[in-house]
Amino acid sequence: MKVVLFCGGLGLRMRDYSESIPKPMVPIGYRPILWHVMKFYAHFGYKDFILCLGHRADLIKEYFLNYQETLTNDFVMTGGKQVDLITSDIHDWKITFADTGLQSNIAQRLLAVRPYLEGEEVFLANYSDGLLDIDLRAYVERALASGKIANFVSVRPNVTFHYVSADEDGTVRDIRSSAESDNWQNAGYFVFRKEIFDYIGPGEELVNEPFHRLIQIGQLVTHKHHGFWACMDTYKEMQVLNDMYSRGNAPWELWKQGSRPAGVPVTRP
Repeated sequence: MKVVLFCGGLGLRMRDYSESIPKPMVPIGYRPILWHVMKFYAHFGYKDFILCLGHRADLIKEYFLNYQETLTNDFVMTGGKQVDLITSDIHDWKITFADTGLQSNIAQRLLAVRPYLEGEEVFLANYSDGLLDIDLRAYVERALASGKIANFVSVRPNVTFHYVSADEDGTVRDIRSSAESDNWQNAGYFVFRKEIFDYIGPGEELVNEPFHRLIQIGQLVTHKHHGFWACMDTYKEMQVLNDMYSRGNAPWELWKQGSRPAGVPVTRP
């Protein structure tokens, strides 16, 4: 089953960090967040990736073309030159690098890689900027069992803010924390059947027109995840994830021996 990763956007809200590095290449520890997302999928056996490239595609290509496995793997060095890896990262990954345009939105990037999904009845997709600790294989199995065209994981917002209800004159009727609400948001972990392409028109954005068409015919399903989730959309969120990583508190790293069971709550800084 192939995994489509949307990694071509401008990442405007990350400009405080860098104007030259695309958001998928912003690092958490030694590796960019894109690697963490791919490693998560690979841990569950999904290792055939299609990268939807756009802004600074050259940096993403160069990263994988010059990949240094010694940075995050154990190895033996002999004579100061000979390096023998004890463990390996990406030797069995297949990565398709596809130019999907500089200004394309998510749905149009998906349409652009349709030829690379020929023959796939079902495929996975991801925004490439969020990390969670879900049991991915169990989620995919539930999505397949649903029989629906589109599935996505939803999570509780991890930023506290307040919802306000007011009359037309501004008189407040209710104000409550987002933690008290029953609101959920799209985490960007999708399972799609090939029929998704029948519902996307030229220029349309994925969660707007296509998803609303699917809602009308009962073909869109969300799967609520109560465990860890974090998005790296801003410089502050990047700092939070790096702090968690540096403290050895990286719940999304299920591939590491002794990781927490998926879905167990985690304390954020």
